[in-house]
Amino acid sequence: MSAIKIGVQLHPQHCSIDHLRTAWKNADALGLDSIWVWDHFYPLYGDPDGPHFEGWSLLAAMACETTTPHIGVMVTCNSYRNPDLLADMARTIDHLSGGRVYLGIGSGWNERDYTEFQYPFGTPKSRLDDFETNLARITARLAKLTPQPLGAMPILIGAGKPRGLRLTAKYADAWNWFGSHDEWGRCSRALDAACTKEGRDPAEIERTVIFNSVEEMSGWRGYVDHGATHLILGLGAPFDFAPIEKLSAEVRA
Repeated sequence: MSAIKIGVQLHPQHCSIDHLRTAWKNADALGLDSIWVWDHFYPLYGDPDGPHFEGWSLLAAMACETTTPHIGVMVTCNSYRNPDLLADMARTIDHLSGGRVYLGIGSGWNERDYTEFQYPFGTPKSRLDDFETNLARITARLAKLTPQPLGAMPILIGAGKPRGLRLTAKYADAWNWFGSHDEWGRCSRALDAACTKEGRDPAEIERTVIFNSVEEMSGWRGYVDHGATHLILGLGAPFDFAPIEKLSAEVRA
C-alpha cells in the first residue's frame, strides 16, 4: 500500500481566495501527493451564481505557495483555450512550481460554461473531434517550447468512453475517472485494451480515481484492487481535511 498516492481536489467555489490559499497550504503541510482544482466558470452545486474562481490562475498561485505536491487542473476543458497557449501555460507554471505540474485535460461537458462564455457547445462528437486535434497540437507545441518543462509534466486525460480511452492510450501519461469501483475497473480494463491496440504498455499510464464524497472514498480498497494507484478526494469549502488524514493513515498503515 505504500505506493498509493493521495491527493485532494479543492473546489474553487463558494469560498474566498484566502480560503483556497489556506487549503492548499494545509494540503502541502500534510504531505499529500497532489493538489487539484477544476476548470469551470460557475459553481457546480449550491447557489449556481455564487462565488467562483478560474482554475489555471489559481494553479499559478499554488505553484508558488506549495513545495512538494504535484498540482494540476482536474481536468482542463479542451474548448476554453488555444491548445498551443495551454501547452505554454502549463510549461510556465511547471517552472513556477519547480517541475510539479500535471497537464490534465478532457473534451468538455458543462453547457453553461460554454454558453455563458460564448464558446460553441457543439455535440459530444464534435467536442471529441476537437479534442483529438488539439491533443496532437499540444504534444507538438510541448516539444518545441524553450525552455522545456522542468519536470515530466505528465498529460492526464479524464475519459470513460471508448474514444476518450483510445486518446488516453495514444497521448496520456495518466488517466482519471470516477464512479463505483466496478465501473472504474471496467473502464481501466478497457484502457488496457486500448493501450494494446496503440502498442503501449498499459503500465505506462498512471491510474487515478476521484471521489466525489467521503462515503464513496470509504470504499477505496475496491479501487486499489482494480489497479488504482492515486486516490483523490474532491473537497468543497470549508475544506475539512479530516477525511484525507484518515485516508492517509489507512493507506499508509
